[in-house]
Amino acid sequence: MANFENLLEEINSYNTTDMFGNDFMQTWHKSEDELKATLKVADALRNLRERNISTKIFDSGLGVSIFRDNSTRTRFSFASACNMLGLAVQDLDEKKSQISHGETVRETATMISFMADVIGIRDDMYIGKGDAYMREVIESVKESQEDGILEQRPNLVDLQDDTDHPTQALADLDHIIHEVGGIENLKGKKIVMSWAYSPSYGKPLSVAQAIIGLMTRFGMDVTLTHPEGYEVMPEIEELAQKNAEKSGGSFKKTYDMKEAFTDADVIYCKSWAPFKAMEKRTELYSEGDFDAIDELEEELLKQNRQHKDWACTEEMMELTKDGKALYMHPLPADITGVSADEGEVDASVFDRYRKELYKEASYKPYVIAAMIFLSKFQLPGQALKDLEKRGKQRHYDE
Repeated sequence: MANFENLLEEINSYNTTDMFGNDFMQTWHKSEDELKATLKVADALRNLRERNISTKIFDSGLGVSIFRDNSTRTRFSFASACNMLGLAVQDLDEKKSQISHGETVRETATMISFMADVIGIRDDMYIGKGDAYMREVIESVKESQEDGILEQRPNLVDLQDDTDHPTQALADLDHIIHEVGGIENLKGKKIVMSWAYSPSYGKPLSVAQAIIGLMTRFGMDVTLTHPEGYEVMPEIEELAQKNAEKSGGSFKKTYDMKEAFTDADVIYCKSWAPFKAMEKRTELYSEGDFDAIDELEEELLKQNRQHKDWACTEEMMELTKDGKALYMHPLPADITGVSADEGEVDASVFDRYRKELYKEASYKPYVIAAMIFLSKFQLPGQALKDLEKRGKQRHYDE
């Protein structure tokens, strides 16, 4: 972990003015300074915690979470981040709320926002829906604050939407940076975002899109690989291409998994549903055509079974740079012979990288805490310095 004073110096060098009082949505709406500041604040908070210095910047307040899809790591990471900063956590279970009785998004957003400092939302299942829902929540609480109903509006943290997974991608980036010894060492490193076989269907596109949309910002050579028919959103591919041209990295796509893995430094291998299929599913849900949804699921499962050879095996890992590429996954993985008869990754590969995978996951609470922190302080470096000073004084008094 970097020296705390050096971290503060770097944080102070970044322009984070627009992060104060604002929300954290997709990474491609953030400047390079804002992304770097998020990573450094995450590292600074971790530094304080590792030295047993309190990171509680709030005396009271609430962090509200809304998970419209199942979650383990992100749910607990959000709760950990809020607790780390001194916020109590309340999870909104929509089945137990008045939403089922017709309560509007505007009303719900306002009612959960009294004394709330942050709202974290995961809504990733339907194309065109998740981002739109989050923005409706943002506009609703803004309006309630302007009308004098809320003393302050909570800032929103995007815990995964239908296009991006910013907390995951930034945690992944932080993990890679620490593995390669610094952000300056990312340039020229080859990272592969690969589709992999799963015995289930309908996994969101947002992780794959988050990786190609973010890693191309930092000069990495990014390769997207998948079987034909498993395309991601074309606008995200275009974004990745533009990012690579600007950063001096590269972006390419191939339908040849072996070509992609050859000489790779980092392998990110997971399943996702085709963009066109996700669009179709969203349309069918809107129409309430559940018979057609069942038919689509069977069709996609059949399509998946044609590509069981798309897996992160020992043989595939041997193709990577010196056979020692860093293997990554957001978890849970479909592990062949463990959690699935046939899946995304060989059990031997997963077990060999288990320590690294858990480290990868460990960055997410700090990244989420950093997103919240930067929305609350105009001078984050000074606020962190004050935390350290207060913590040291407390230890002295004790």
